[in-house]
Amino acid sequence: MKEQAVAKVYAKSILELGDERKIDISDELIKLTEVINASNNLENVLFLDLFTLEEKKSVFNEVANKIKVSGLVINAVNYLIDEKRIGLLPLIVKEVIVLDDDRKGFIKGTIEGSGDTIDQDFKNKIESFLKQKLGKTPVLNYQSSSLVSAGYKVTIEDLQLDASLDNQLEIFKQSVLGE
Repeated sequence: MKEQAVAKVYAKSILELGDERKIDISDELIKLTEVINASNNLENVLFLDLFTLEEKKSVFNEVANKIKVSGLVINAVNYLIDEKRIGLLPLIVKEVIVLDDDRKGFIKGTIEGSGDTIDQDFKNKIESFLKQKLGKTPVLNYQSSSLVSAGYKVTIEDLQLDASLDNQLEIFKQSVLGE
């Protein structure tokens, strides 16, 4: 939990600095994360303690210059390397994305169901309902789940709408048994 709080502070700080300099930090960090995730060697250099700080910074700076990220992102990641907190980078990126989406009025979530796909009209109705209730535009991804026999579960942050058959049966069972 402590790491999450620290990552949130870093994320807020880098977003504010990016705003001052008119840099889309979220996009740059997503691009950087995709490059890191695509290369096990790069990931190893940055996150394992087998390499010196100078080696990590040298490799990172080379990659950062090739993918053309801003000096702000380069300085921030170099700072994390110097402070031996580079392991927080994935958490920071996640927090930056969440904070950026929140500022833009978006909220992400998932719809779970038993089928392989969801009817687009039904998905649009769910999104419209959530937009009205939450005041933000939901971005929902559908995923098939073996835990849902019929119906749907919608999860957005700490909000869960469970219209699954399993949930309805559990409610019915509890009402009959008086539990």
